[in-house]
Amino acid sequence: MRIKQLVVLTLVIAVAIPVFAQTPPKPPSAAEMAKRQVRSLTTLLNLTSAQQQQATTIYINAAKAQQAMQGNDRQTHDNLKAAIRANDTAAIDQLASSIAQNTAQITAIKAKADAAFYQILTSEQQAKLSELESQHMGPLDGPGGPGGPPPVMGVH
Repeated sequence: MRIKQLVVLTLVIAVAIPVFAQTPPKPPSAAEMAKRQVRSLTTLLNLTSAQQQQATTIYINAAKAQQAMQGNDRQTHDNLKAAIRANDTAAIDQLASSIAQNTAQITAIKAKADAAFYQILTSEQQAKLSELESQHMGPLDGPGGPGGPPPVMGVH
């Protein structure tokens, strides 16, 4: 009976090791995010190939700028955690202000990209986009869309 349990345990460990050894997937690159977004926009708005190229450029540039800001935000959040643990209220105020500025900049980056994208649309595509947004289904409509607020990075 003990040998049977040992064999079963060994098999379970042998199967579990590769599962735990897997590295988490890396986040998508700016280009991958932009291409995914443009595919979705193409489906919704029937973008031409020229519009797709323009939109890809717009959203790659925006994604790169956002990633740079989010990298800064991560460090600021780490510093905020340290300030909280140290009960450093002056640093907490300064870091909270910095986080707010980063959030505003990320929101502006997204909104400017959406504005540039909107300008490349035909009037029919703009009307379709407005219709989708009125139903809260548009790609530029709120969280989850390119113009929505950035994800909230809480203090963990």
